[in-house]
Amino acid sequence: METKANYVLIGAFTLVTAVFLLLFGLWAAKYSSERDWREYLVVFTEPVTGLTEGSSVQYNGIAVGTVERLELDQEDPRRVIARLKLKASTPVKVDTRAKLSITGLTGVPFIQLTGGTPESPPLLADSRYELPVIRTEASALQNIADTANRLVARMDQVLSEENVQRIANTLENIETMTGTVAAQREDLRTLIVNARESSELLRKTLASTNRAVDDFDRELVDKLPALVAKLDSTLTRLDAAAGGADAVINENRAAIRSFTNDGLAQLAPTLAEMQALIRDLRQISEGLQGGPAAYLMGRSAPKEFDPNEE
Repeated sequence: METKANYVLIGAFTLVTAVFLLLFGLWAAKYSSERDWREYLVVFTEPVTGLTEGSSVQYNGIAVGTVERLELDQEDPRRVIARLKLKASTPVKVDTRAKLSITGLTGVPFIQLTGGTPESPPLLADSRYELPVIRTEASALQNIADTANRLVARMDQVLSEENVQRIANTLENIETMTGTVAAQREDLRTLIVNARESSELLRKTLASTNRAVDDFDRELVDKLPALVAKLDSTLTRLDAAAGGADAVINENRAAIRSFTNDGLAQLAPTLAEMQALIRDLRQISEGLQGGPAAYLMGRSAPKEFDPNEE
């Protein structure tokens, strides 16, 4: 009985030890896994068509992890939350950005991480999600879709009924103008010939004008020194005359002042007497023209004898 009891104790101890070692191994494996990997969240505000759990996550083209889970935001179903499992050595910074990309025109979508300057601090956990949240930027697919939508909207505006009618009217006017031009082909040919002749005549006129201007410029250049010399001589004489006049005025300044003060004052009565004299002379002239004898004798002139007069 004692031997059997010992075997039971040994078996129980062995079983407990094995279970303990198994649990310790699982814990160590989990700890090692958690130490080698880190989880992040990416919140997309655009559709993630084609992206699935297990899709690749790349950092500047290098695979650094996978997509662990995809789910809609319970508060805003327009947003998609992607849980990423990245290598612990991945340098996810505050300015790191995530966007949806594809390996080719028909490839599988994946998440591309970009950015992350050396001086930027590491990305820390968000208080709302309890995990670091990597900010997103518009993907190439989204940019293409937005551009296509804008182009379609603009095409709708361009191809509106009103614009289509205007284009039809313009084409009709062009057709009418083309027909008119074709009907006046001979007149256009004559107009073109006249324009060519006028252009040739204008060219010859311009050539003659250029030659005349060149000859005038050459003649002016030849005569310019003589003109400058004459002008210099004239200015010298004017300067000398001005100097002489200035000297004469300075020498006779007292006489000029006396004339302006006294002579001009006496000039007014003299002018009045001269005006009276001119009036008298005018009266004498008029009297002489009417009859010199009567004017001089102070009476009428004798009448001539008329035999017919009684």
